[in-house]
Amino acid sequence: MADIKKVVLAYSGGLDTSIILKWLQDEYHCEVVTFTADIGQGEELEPARTKAQAFGIKEIYIQDLREEFVRDYVFPMFRANAIYEGEYLLGTSIARPLIAKQLVEIANQTGADTISHGATGKGNDQVRFELGAYALRPDIKVIAPWREWDLNSREKLLAYAEQHGIPIEMKRGKQSPYSMDANLLHISYEGGMLEDPWAEPEEDMWRWTVSPETAPDKPTTLELEFAKGDIIAIDGQTMTPAQVLTHLNKVAGENGIGRLDLVENRYVGMKSRGCYETPGGTVMLKAHRAIESLTLDREVAHLKDELMPRYASLIYNGYWWSPERKLLQELIDSSQVTVNGKVRLKLYKGNVIVTGRTSDTHSLFDTSIVTFEDDEGAYNQQDAAGFIKLNALRMRIAARLSTTS
Repeated sequence: MADIKKVVLAYSGGLDTSIILKWLQDEYHCEVVTFTADIGQGEELEPARTKAQAFGIKEIYIQDLREEFVRDYVFPMFRANAIYEGEYLLGTSIARPLIAKQLVEIANQTGADTISHGATGKGNDQVRFELGAYALRPDIKVIAPWREWDLNSREKLLAYAEQHGIPIEMKRGKQSPYSMDANLLHISYEGGMLEDPWAEPEEDMWRWTVSPETAPDKPTTLELEFAKGDIIAIDGQTMTPAQVLTHLNKVAGENGIGRLDLVENRYVGMKSRGCYETPGGTVMLKAHRAIESLTLDREVAHLKDELMPRYASLIYNGYWWSPERKLLQELIDSSQVTVNGKVRLKLYKGNVIVTGRTSDTHSLFDTSIVTFEDDEGAYNQQDAAGFIKLNALRMRIAARLSTTS
């Protein structure tokens, strides 16, 4: 790829991407454009501009993508109730297609022919970034330094930084031993002592949630309002998607909700152990399933549950921009037209408890039919006899055969 002219780099301003920026300039002798995304990681991003300018970068993009992230990625995923391998709420996975899209859009705007990222050759993110980029711009070139260079340890990275005059910010106090990734949906922790699946995470690792043991003794009650499967208001106050998730993260984290310790199967073939905090997402999933239980037809709900693992795997493995994910999304979104109403929840010491659900317009719960009192002929219980016999027919035939053989 000696003909590289201009590269758009996903740039955080940290040690790794600062080294990548300099490495790209030296190895490829190309112009570099930096792109820094605010997707709710809770860090000041303007210093990234100063650092990029120090490297002589002329085109610097810093974008606030929080609303787009929740509205166009998190909310559609939660309409599907997506969970990977039964537990993981896909917090890192769902951020990557948005970053890939922005990398390609900036490349188009600036005339760049290449994108670059700091994902390692062992992880899922390299797949997610690059599948997304190729789906959106088939001719794009990709530079993944971790698959090319020999700077495969922190010591080598620090030596490279010193050799090339790259400033290193030494954090005061205790430095986290974990590799962390945060956005508005979650924060993840990997590496360090977590590489031993038997080792219990240290309490001071967690950033967003208190432990359930120390959570308040008094529960917090929430009322969430849904429109077409998305939360539009909390306790009667209308909110934007990003405001919804920010508020739920706060109140759920205060009640010890959303911690997960998981050994997962990466797409590249290895198992990895990670810990996650997804307080707001945990509440959203519970509430969404509650309102669906009231407003979705039985077979529609069951079909969604059957399709969900495939949908979740598509997101985890980086296929957000694939035709099959888009097709599934259309099916899922069409199911959400009737998912309107309110859910009342109680948050208490790590638990999310549904205490009520209602829908004025689309509830399929018919009290006149399900009541244990006199239903005044709304349901003929004698009909159940024929229903049972017809459904038992194949089993009765099989049973007769087994008794005669």
